[in-house]
Amino acid sequence: MRAVIQRVRRAHVIIDGGAVGQIGPGLVVFLGVGKEDGQEEVDWMVEKIAHLRIFEDDEGRMDRSVLETGGEALVISQFTLYGDARKGRRPDFTAAAGSVEAEPLYHRFVQSLDARGVPVQSGVFGARMLVQLDNDGPVTLLIEREAKR
Repeated sequence: MRAVIQRVRRAHVIIDGGAVGQIGPGLVVFLGVGKEDGQEEVDWMVEKIAHLRIFEDDEGRMDRSVLETGGEALVISQFTLYGDARKGRRPDFTAAAGSVEAEPLYHRFVQSLDARGVPVQSGVFGARMLVQLDNDGPVTLLIEREAKR
Protein backbone atom coordinates (compact mmCIF):
# COMPACT_ATOMS: atom_id res chain seq x y z
CA MET A 1 0.00 0.00 0.00
CA ARG A 2 1.26 3.44 -0.88
CA ALA A 3 0.17 6.87 0.25
CA VAL A 4 1.25 10.36 -0.67
CA ILE A 5 0.34 12.62 2.22
CA GLN A 6 0.21 16.38 2.06
CA ARG A 7 -0.30 18.70 5.00
CA VAL A 8 -2.89 21.25 3.88
CA ARG A 9 -4.67 24.35 5.05
CA ARG A 10 -7.73 23.34 3.04
CA ALA A 11 -8.65 21.01 0.21
CA HIS A 12 -11.62 19.82 -1.78
CA VAL A 13 -12.45 17.35 -4.50
CA ILE A 14 -14.77 18.09 -7.41
CA ILE A 15 -16.57 15.57 -9.61
CA ASP A 16 -18.63 16.70 -12.59
CA GLY A 17 -18.47 20.32 -11.45
CA GLY A 18 -19.67 19.70 -7.89
CA ALA A 19 -17.72 19.44 -4.64
CA VAL A 20 -18.07 15.99 -3.07
CA GLY A 21 -15.64 16.39 -0.18
CA GLN A 22 -13.85 19.27 1.48
CA ILE A 23 -11.72 19.83 4.55
CA GLY A 24 -10.04 22.59 6.47
CA PRO A 25 -6.60 22.12 8.04
CA GLY A 26 -5.38 18.55 7.93
CA LEU A 27 -4.12 15.97 5.47
CA VAL A 28 -4.81 15.01 1.90
CA VAL A 29 -4.09 11.31 1.49
CA PHE A 30 -3.66 9.92 -2.02
CA LEU A 31 -4.00 6.16 -1.47
CA GLY A 32 -2.82 3.42 -3.81
CA VAL A 33 -3.60 -0.25 -3.23
CA GLY A 34 -1.21 -2.94 -4.47
CA LYS A 35 -2.12 -6.41 -5.73
CA GLU A 36 -1.00 -8.18 -2.55
CA ASP A 37 -2.45 -5.71 -0.03
CA GLY A 38 -4.97 -6.72 2.62
CA GLN A 39 -6.37 -5.73 6.00
CA GLU A 40 -2.93 -5.83 7.66
CA GLU A 41 -1.63 -3.11 5.31
CA VAL A 42 -4.78 -1.02 5.84
CA ASP A 43 -4.41 -1.20 9.63
CA TRP A 44 -0.71 -0.32 9.51
CA MET A 45 -1.27 2.63 7.15
CA VAL A 46 -4.17 4.04 9.18
CA GLU A 47 -2.18 3.88 12.39
CA LYS A 48 0.88 5.46 10.75
CA ILE A 49 -1.05 8.35 9.21
CA ALA A 50 -3.22 9.09 12.28
CA HIS A 51 -0.15 9.40 14.51
CA LEU A 52 2.37 10.89 12.05
CA ARG A 53 3.83 13.98 13.70
CA ILE A 54 4.00 16.48 10.83
CA PHE A 55 2.10 19.43 12.32
CA GLU A 56 3.91 22.18 14.17
CA ASP A 57 3.84 22.53 17.94
CA ASP A 58 3.98 25.86 19.80
CA GLU A 59 7.72 26.06 19.14
CA GLY A 60 7.46 25.52 15.40
CA ARG A 61 8.72 21.92 15.39
CA MET A 62 6.88 19.18 13.53
CA ASP A 63 5.78 17.31 16.64
CA ARG A 64 1.98 16.99 16.50
CA SER A 65 -0.28 14.53 14.69
CA VAL A 66 -3.53 15.19 12.85
CA LEU A 67 -5.27 13.69 15.88
CA GLU A 68 -3.58 16.13 18.25
CA THR A 69 -4.40 19.15 16.10
CA GLY A 70 -8.02 18.19 15.50
CA GLY A 71 -7.38 18.18 11.76
CA GLU A 72 -9.32 16.40 9.05
CA ALA A 73 -8.38 14.09 6.19
CA LEU A 74 -9.42 14.05 2.56
CA VAL A 75 -8.73 10.59 1.13
CA ILE A 76 -8.46 10.11 -2.63
CA SER A 77 -7.99 6.74 -4.35
CA GLN A 78 -5.05 6.83 -6.73
CA PHE A 79 -3.96 3.64 -8.48
CA THR A 80 -1.36 5.64 -10.43
CA LEU A 81 0.87 5.53 -7.33
CA TYR A 82 1.70 2.03 -8.56
CA GLY A 83 2.73 3.24 -12.00
CA ASP A 84 6.17 1.98 -13.00
CA ALA A 85 7.76 4.34 -15.51
CA ARG A 86 11.28 2.89 -15.47
CA LYS A 87 10.93 1.41 -18.96
CA GLY A 88 9.45 2.94 -22.05
CA ARG A 89 7.21 5.98 -22.15
CA ARG A 90 3.97 4.59 -20.82
CA PRO A 91 3.69 3.66 -17.13
CA ASP A 92 3.00 0.03 -16.28
CA PHE A 93 0.25 -0.40 -13.68
CA THR A 94 0.41 -4.17 -13.24
CA ALA A 95 1.45 -3.84 -9.57
CA ALA A 96 -1.78 -1.98 -8.73
CA ALA A 97 -4.72 -3.97 -7.41
CA GLY A 98 -7.70 -4.21 -9.70
CA SER A 99 -10.78 -2.22 -8.76
CA VAL A 100 -12.62 -5.29 -7.44
CA GLU A 101 -9.84 -5.90 -4.90
CA ALA A 102 -8.85 -2.28 -4.26
CA GLU A 103 -12.23 -0.65 -3.65
CA PRO A 104 -13.12 -2.55 -0.46
CA LEU A 105 -9.65 -1.86 0.99
CA TYR A 106 -9.97 1.83 0.11
CA HIS A 107 -13.32 2.02 1.92
CA ARG A 108 -11.90 0.13 4.92
CA PHE A 109 -9.05 2.64 5.08
CA VAL A 110 -11.49 5.58 5.07
CA GLN A 111 -13.71 3.97 7.73
CA SER A 112 -10.77 2.95 9.92
CA LEU A 113 -9.18 6.39 9.84
CA ASP A 114 -12.52 7.95 10.79
CA ALA A 115 -12.98 5.38 13.57
CA ARG A 116 -9.54 6.35 14.98
CA GLY A 117 -10.87 9.89 15.47
CA VAL A 118 -9.80 11.66 12.28
CA PRO A 119 -12.82 13.21 10.53
CA VAL A 120 -12.65 11.98 6.94
CA GLN A 121 -14.03 13.20 3.63
CA SER A 122 -13.31 11.27 0.45
CA GLY A 123 -13.50 11.30 -3.27
CA VAL A 124 -15.37 8.67 -5.25
CA PHE A 125 -13.46 5.48 -5.98
CA GLY A 126 -12.66 5.17 -9.68
CA ALA A 127 -14.10 8.56 -10.62
CA ARG A 128 -12.27 11.24 -12.54
CA MET A 129 -11.68 13.94 -9.93
CA LEU A 130 -10.30 17.44 -9.68
CA VAL A 131 -8.45 17.82 -6.38
CA GLN A 132 -7.65 21.33 -5.23
CA LEU A 133 -5.49 21.89 -2.17
CA ASP A 134 -3.37 24.45 -0.40
CA ASN A 135 -0.24 22.55 0.64
CA ASP A 136 0.98 23.90 3.98
CA GLY A 137 4.75 24.09 4.28
CA PRO A 138 4.91 22.51 1.78
CA VAL A 139 4.92 19.16 3.54
CA THR A 140 4.59 16.08 1.33
CA LEU A 141 5.53 12.53 2.30
CA LEU A 142 5.47 9.15 0.59
CA ILE A 143 4.61 6.23 2.89
CA GLU A 144 4.73 2.64 1.76
CA ARG A 145 3.97 -0.71 3.35
CA GLU A 146 4.72 -3.74 1.25
CA ALA A 147 2.43 -6.71 1.69
CA LYS A 148 4.00 -9.60 3.59
CA ARG A 149 2.40 -12.30 1.47
